[in-house]
Amino acid sequence: MSGWTLQRRTFLRGVGAAMALPLLEAMLPAKAWAAGGATPKRLLCIYFPNGAIMPDWTPSGEGADFALTPTLAPLASVKSKLCVLSGLMQDNARAKGDGPGDHARSAAAFLTGAHPVKTGGTDIKVGMSVDQVAAEKIGKATPLPSLEVGTEGGRSAGQCDSGYSCAYSNSISWKTASTPMAKEINPKAVFTRLFGDQQAEADRAKREAMRKSVLDLVADDAAKLNKKLGQTDRRKLDEYFTSVNEIEQRIVRSQAEAATRPKPNMAQPDGIPKELREHIRLMYDLLAVAFQTDCTRVATYMLANEGSNRSYPDIGVNDGHHHLSHHQKKEDWIASLKKIDLFFMEEFAHFLEKLDETKEGERTLLDNSMIVYGSAIADGNRHTHHDLPIILAGRGGSTISAGRHIVYPTETPLNNLFLSLLDRMDAGVDTLGDSTGRLGKLDS
Repeated sequence: MSGWTLQRRTFLRGVGAAMALPLLEAMLPAKAWAAGGATPKRLLCIYFPNGAIMPDWTPSGEGADFALTPTLAPLASVKSKLCVLSGLMQDNARAKGDGPGDHARSAAAFLTGAHPVKTGGTDIKVGMSVDQVAAEKIGKATPLPSLEVGTEGGRSAGQCDSGYSCAYSNSISWKTASTPMAKEINPKAVFTRLFGDQQAEADRAKREAMRKSVLDLVADDAAKLNKKLGQTDRRKLDEYFTSVNEIEQRIVRSQAEAATRPKPNMAQPDGIPKELREHIRLMYDLLAVAFQTDCTRVATYMLANEGSNRSYPDIGVNDGHHHLSHHQKKEDWIASLKKIDLFFMEEFAHFLEKLDETKEGERTLLDNSMIVYGSAIADGNRHTHHDLPIILAGRGGSTISAGRHIVYPTETPLNNLFLSLLDRMDAGVDTLGDSTGRLGKLDS
């Protein structure tokens, strides 16, 4: 590598564009890369709705001696870099005297560990979520304190579940107890937020009219920088540009498809892919680039709103997800739910593989991340909130001993996990929601 040092927050600039760079060797002293201690840790929380078919989820073995179940099978290539966590619960997703509304409570409690106030009005209240605690503590180190994305829109007002506000069902990220963070479902808007120059709408429209890529706009600056970089950084920069270009092209194709499709009796979102798998994957890819460029170190992703009744015809599931989740042990319904569980897992595995292919010094982007994938409902048929389906992927900068199935005592608070992850981000937090302490066994 070159002995020349590059500032961490360097941007490539062009007329009407400013583009963040990935973390390069030239940005850190050689000793820091060798030690691996200077790279940032990232926190991402991913939520899927309506629970899972737990017999096909939960491994039978424990520790490193466990076999991937049918639902977890897509994770084979990254098994050594994740932990399956069993025995965790989210107590505040339970009714506690408030009656029906498990779906709203599950999403609201997932990252907060707090019990939402049952209301369909404006007096919503639950608690601050783990991602926003992290963003408050470390968010100033990045251009975006946090990033919230999803694939399904929805109302933030009115009732969506048994007297609970739609804000509860449609949000997992809460800046304060009464302020949900709005998630972005349009990949184009996320891309603009990451790589736009914050100029007026007219300037952005002009660039689109010229059909210029952000890569074209910063080409001259990139060429000058490339001459100063070592071989490893030049390769990394080329891989990064290729990834950005691919995302741009996919967004352009999505817009072209949207323009030619028959219009439903509603506004057609601009930039959202026709195929759900592509939409989910594109959001994952944007999260990968956001972490790679250090635009943010904290993010949340809702694969769908809690209680979502979306169908999945592309995988042969034409009935609504929520409807199927109340399967009453009907074998054909359970088979459809297994297909949905596997579909979500396949895309999660693809994302983890992408992170693990992205080098950061002696480690990978996955090694330096902490990614929680799961739900606050286990059995959707009975609305259970214990023994939750939870995966912790990544090694948190070598602070997590991965490649294991860790079984905790039943009723261990999920927020104990979040408190432990906040420790690894040097957040300096003693409690979160209903936490009772740090979650053990993660580093041994």
